[in-house]
Amino acid sequence: MALASRTLFSSITTYHPAEAGDFWHKEQTQDLTRSVDILTTKIGKGNNEDDILQSLISDEGVNGIHLSENLINRLLFRYKDDWKSALAIFRWASSHSNFKHSQQSYDMMVDILGRMKAMDKMREILEEMRQESLITLDTIAKVMRRFVGARQWKDAVRIFDDLQFLGLEKNTESMNVLLDTLCKEKFVEQAREIYLELKHYIAPNAHTFNILIHGWCNIRRVEEAHWTIQEMKGYGCRPCVISYSTIIQCYCQEQNFDRVYDLLDEMQAQNCSPNVVTYTTIMCALAKAEKFDEALQVVERMNAVGCRPDTLFFNSFIYTLGRAGRIDDATYVFKVAMPKANVAPNTSTYNSMVSMFCYYAREERAFGILKEMEKSGLCKPDIQTFHPLIKSCFKMREIDTWLNDILNDMVNKYQIGLDLSTYSLLIHGLCRADRCKWAFDLFEEMVDQDIVPRYKTCRLLLDEVKQKNMYQAVDKIDVLMKKL
Repeated sequence: MALASRTLFSSITTYHPAEAGDFWHKEQTQDLTRSVDILTTKIGKGNNEDDILQSLISDEGVNGIHLSENLINRLLFRYKDDWKSALAIFRWASSHSNFKHSQQSYDMMVDILGRMKAMDKMREILEEMRQESLITLDTIAKVMRRFVGARQWKDAVRIFDDLQFLGLEKNTESMNVLLDTLCKEKFVEQAREIYLELKHYIAPNAHTFNILIHGWCNIRRVEEAHWTIQEMKGYGCRPCVISYSTIIQCYCQEQNFDRVYDLLDEMQAQNCSPNVVTYTTIMCALAKAEKFDEALQVVERMNAVGCRPDTLFFNSFIYTLGRAGRIDDATYVFKVAMPKANVAPNTSTYNSMVSMFCYYAREERAFGILKEMEKSGLCKPDIQTFHPLIKSCFKMREIDTWLNDILNDMVNKYQIGLDLSTYSLLIHGLCRADRCKWAFDLFEEMVDQDIVPRYKTCRLLLDEVKQKNMYQAVDKIDVLMKKL
């Protein structure tokens, strides 16, 4: 008995609940995956939802499936672009007396139907939710967004009018949801009219005015946005950095920099300091307008008010210096200013440096930056890192050495797959460099991966292979071009 007791005690002490939990979780996941696969095979895409529902109800193979919220949500996500199948699954689950849909599942179904413009079905689901007291403001936001996206903005307003019937309140928060939905779809004038009507019994807040400011800027009516700032002050709501920065961005898009500077001064007078996003927006706009000296003065202005730069700001700063031809200054920012400010570079930072050095034909320094990125451990190169390097290979005619190494590193070292832009860049470059066979090999590889080439690429390659009497290649490209 003593030995048996020790054996039993030993087995208890070596039992690990965490491992058992992991095993149970793995089993549950496998069961869920099997259930999803079984149901997927039973659903015929594009059929009438009633037919799909009846086939599921009458199929003995699906009767033993354990229903769960996780299962339904996974299926709804899978069929998010096929509302008939999604609704059939939803109805099939509802037909089980021991199962009730969660609020999240209902919201997913509402969103699918709305996105696919099945508005009557969406209303039916919304009514079910009302009866079950499952409607939240998030639900309403989805419904409104889908109505407005379908250009049925009046239906979105009717939903707002029916909020109390749906179990919700008409208040500042719900009003803002309606206004925001309308403004994002550019129904700003309608949003303004509704606001003027509602403000008599629903108090606006700062967010209300910021929504309208963003809406006016979205349709490039910046003066109305500026008037909204003044109206905001009249209601005792203080404009914030978002209010001003939205208008500044709009003026930047119009390259109306005098108004930008006026707004910066107004912000300072209102004790509302611009943030790093504000300054980054202005600097990028000035650089795009090739006002490089002004762009660099933004940095001085930012430093003067003690605004701390971030990675995105430094990326824009480096880009601006590069565009201005100030390579040494850009390198100083990268190697000295960023570490001094304790701001870490990201892939875009390194990409800007690589692109700058390639543009000014300093390829060795560009490759040096790539090695620095690898050693830093902070980030990894992406496909955009290599585009300037590939262009430099063709420009320097270092195709058989550099290009081979670059492609080998991309695919084998960094596991970066080639996309449409990269294949196009390579094929065009190789054709111009009289490497027609290599270009066609890449073309075939591209097509085998179901990447559809651009017509311009096909036309260029076809002309080249004809000159080289590559008749099989001609036939393959001809067949493909007929399908484009």
